Amino acid sequence: MTTTDTTDTSSGTGGKGEARVVLEGRDLVKEYPVGARRGLLRRQDTMRAVDGVSLRLVQGRVTALVGQSGSGKSTLGRMLARLIPTTSGQILLDGREVPASTSSGHREYVGDVQLTLQDPFASLNPLRRIAYTLGRAVRIHQDARTSGDVHDRCLELLERVGLTPADRYLDRFPHELSGGERQRVSFARALAASPKVLIADEPVSMLDVTIRKEMLDLIDSLRRDQDLAVLYITHDLGSARRYSDEVMVMHHGRVVESGESRSVIDDPQDEYTRRLLAAAPDPASRLR
Repeated sequence: MTTTDTTDTSSGTGGKGEARVVLEGRDLVKEYPVGARRGLLRRQDTMRAVDGVSLRLVQGRVTALVGQSGSGKSTLGRMLARLIPTTSGQILLDGREVPASTSSGHREYVGDVQLTLQDPFASLNPLRRIAYTLGRAVRIHQDARTSGDVHDRCLELLERVGLTPADRYLDRFPHELSGGERQRVSFARALAASPKVLIADEPVSMLDVTIRKEMLDLIDSLRRDQDLAVLYITHDLGSARRYSDEVMVMHHGRVVESGESRSVIDDPQDEYTRRLLAAAPDPASRLR
């Protein structure tokens, strides 16, 4: 396994001074039970979806987590977002271990670490207008005291993600938006929390090819403008090469290769990474 150190925190692409490790996972493991329990004293068999993964997400930098379906990358993202519990290992935010999800610090943590999902339609309430979806996030995470304050901040969020004129979108339902517009609303909702970390799980895989670059440019601009640490989960090696600073390649729940993006993709050392590249349609030239 190639284990190039990708966690140099002396500089970052955010351009706002010395970068720092914001979110860290140490030896993370996630096991799921499989099969039937055989007798009262025998343990049920387990399957490891994530098997001892360690990573660091650095302020102002993008780390791409790549691998085929079933490699464990989305499970890892949900563990870091605390949507699912870890079997073992540690998660640290700003150098401090994250409390259990049942603790009083859970809301503060999920405000700092926001996750956007692959399917923007499934992640938005189809029965609620965009004004409600964003307004609820603003009320939870910001000190908005009046309905006027909430409305103004919703407009600011929509403008920040490129949905203009913003007032055209507040009264719409999710089904009245395109896939790209729905994904932008998902990003706006995440930004309502003023997060330190953005975990983007396959954010463009369900979008038309013609607007994928626009969405990736949006993530890049949000990373720069907000100085976010970003985990970009994808199977697209071409976009990982262009839009990330580091790449981690996952296979069967483990990281098999990691390092600077262009180095890993242009000169892979692990056989699995080479197979991924061979199966991709000219990943080095895509999205240029």
